Amino acid sequence: MDLEAALHAARALVLADLQAAGVADADVVSLVEDAVTHRRWWCEQWPEGAGFVAGLVAQDVQDALLERRGRWPLCPTCADPHALDVEPELGPDPHWVCGRSGTVVAAVGSLRP
Repeated sequence: MDLEAALHAARALVLADLQAAGVADADVVSLVEDAVTHRRWWCEQWPEGAGFVAGLVAQDVQDALLERRGRWPLCPTCADPHALDVEPELGPDPHWVCGRSGTVVAAVGSLRP
């Protein structure tokens, strides 16, 4: 996959998850754009990493949202609110996973409202 295609795919997947959670307002979309810009540089330094960029952008946006709005996305399988994790942390085919139970909730880009 070429770099621009990987970045566009990552942007679309993360935006889909943000929309599913109802938090894709202009400020949050700006966070996605910032993450994509940062990962463009990262992929230029390590071209083989282009296949991992979706999970990395998801993690970057998750970290940025934690500082501004709180945990995202929240685990739908547990009673107590906590954020899902992206697994693998650096690898292809990233998924949102409950870090407490190990339950795979959805692929990045496939969260449901």
